[in-house]
Amino acid sequence: MQSENAYSQPVTLKNVLKFAIPTIVMTAFMSFYTMVDGLFVSNLIGTDALSAVNLTAPIIALVTAVSTMLATGGSAVIMKKMGEQKTREAKEDFTFLIIVNVIAGFVMSCLGYLMMDTIFKSLALSPKVFSYCQLYLSRYLIFTIPILLMNNFTLYMIAAGKSALSMVCSIAGGILNMMLDYIFIALLDMGIAGAAIATGLGYSVTAVVGIVMFSNKNCLLHFVKPVYRSKTLLHASTNGSSEMATALVTGIVTMMFNWTMLKYVGENGVAAITIIMYVLMFATSLYTGYSYGVAPMISFYYGEQNHEKLKKLIRMSLKIIGAIAAVTLVVSLAVTQPLVSVFARPDNPVYGLAVTGNRICSFALIVIGFNVFASGMFTALSNGLISAVLAFSRSFVFMVIAMLILPAIYGVTGVWLATPVAEVMAICLSGVMFVKYRKKYQY
Repeated sequence: MQSENAYSQPVTLKNVLKFAIPTIVMTAFMSFYTMVDGLFVSNLIGTDALSAVNLTAPIIALVTAVSTMLATGGSAVIMKKMGEQKTREAKEDFTFLIIVNVIAGFVMSCLGYLMMDTIFKSLALSPKVFSYCQLYLSRYLIFTIPILLMNNFTLYMIAAGKSALSMVCSIAGGILNMMLDYIFIALLDMGIAGAAIATGLGYSVTAVVGIVMFSNKNCLLHFVKPVYRSKTLLHASTNGSSEMATALVTGIVTMMFNWTMLKYVGENGVAAITIIMYVLMFATSLYTGYSYGVAPMISFYYGEQNHEKLKKLIRMSLKIIGAIAAVTLVVSLAVTQPLVSVFARPDNPVYGLAVTGNRICSFALIVIGFNVFASGMFTALSNGLISAVLAFSRSFVFMVIAMLILPAIYGVTGVWLATPVAEVMAICLSGVMFVKYRKKYQY
């Protein structure tokens, strides 16, 4: 009942932040320990290994895309039913969708093993980097099912009013990952395979805790006998299609970035863009975390038809995102050199590339948050189509346009300009959709 009472409280900055801060901390910490992974890899193994981690990212994104779709789409569908007081049906759907995720995890893991060699061979990598890619991904894929469960349980913990527990799990998993990175790489000399195993075990913490938590019948959401409803699966899939599209196209765009950098500056360029992606990922995680935190509230108020609370929540959210945007831009520009120096020494060619790239890419931080929130908001409102249009346009259409035109004109500088330019195009589309659907959802 505590979780239900939380949704009945007034929409104030304090109450919104109670939902959002744990998820912001959670996603930021997850990004942070991904950066620490890169730190261990680059310093203890080398920048070639760091390049390999980035080169495997597209395949990982493809493997986890279905889970991302079902987690985000399913959470919105289930919380809408909770708002409509269809609690039993919501729990049946929740259990069913978790089972679907386990099956999808097994299938996607197998596909990942089948695909990886063909993809790596197409990149014409040096034998050393090719070997690193094989080692890292083959170990990472072992943990596909726990990682997919982690993706789902993270969101369902938030929906069940246990965002603090979700945050604790993420922090605990991150600390475990960092400790194992040091043990496996520095002490046991397991190399890049050790980094992959450490990451998989770190992610598994949330999966294990989630299984225990959702087995407790006193939890707002818990496992019951599942019921197959094709309508639920369809709604979860279509509603979460934007997030799946984002995951898929992020993998594709990452490959485009890698191919372009290999063309212009070789494997050093891939290492440089990896560092910049860490910075953008960390900043974006703040917005993603906020969107995850308030999404159940948006879904609940929409299901409850409480337009006054919905309007106040969304308007407050835009102000909060604007404040985060200003801070992240200033900080990113201020710490560019010291941050890059952690991954690559100033005498390394990667250093100069990454410093220049980060200074240019940082200007995308002004608008990224609004684009992330817009897509997440429409998902929470069960309008998966518009959310998908926004996410796909931002992550793929606009990015591909920028990547095809700007590097051809400006060379490597064009690669760095692609992200800010694509985000500016995306915010124009987000603004149009926000205004268009304002009367329908009464926000």
